[in-house]
Amino acid sequence: VQLQASGGGWVQAGGSLRLSCVASGGTFGEYAWFRQAPGKEREFVAASSWRGDKKDYTDSVKGRFTIGRSNRDNTLYLQMTSLKPDDTALYYCAARTRWAQQRNDYAYWGQGTLVTVSS
Repeated sequence: VQLQASGGGWVQAGGSLRLSCVASGGTFGEYAWFRQAPGKEREFVAASSWRGDKKDYTDSVKGRFTIGRSNRDNTLYLQMTSLKPDDTALYYCAARTRWAQQRNDYAYWGQGTLVTVSS
């Protein structure tokens, strides 16, 4: 199983970015995005069932971020709008074989992609 994240970069506050993550080599029931800001622990950002019928967002990104998946291929994405300096972090995609309520215990992780939001 491989998860390959991309799409990070530098953006001014109020701007938008779209992160992508290509998933291959496995069957997944849920995928998610996490982030880790400098000096802080990794935190949950958003999750979706593979079918897209269940979604979950951390409160700080609700209404600004959208998690989704391309139906054409196994590309996961995180559309981020109205970005704030507090969104600056290394963003990771993750996946597991089934949907679950607890936001831990993900079997598969991609490498991080850095998002920097300037004020």
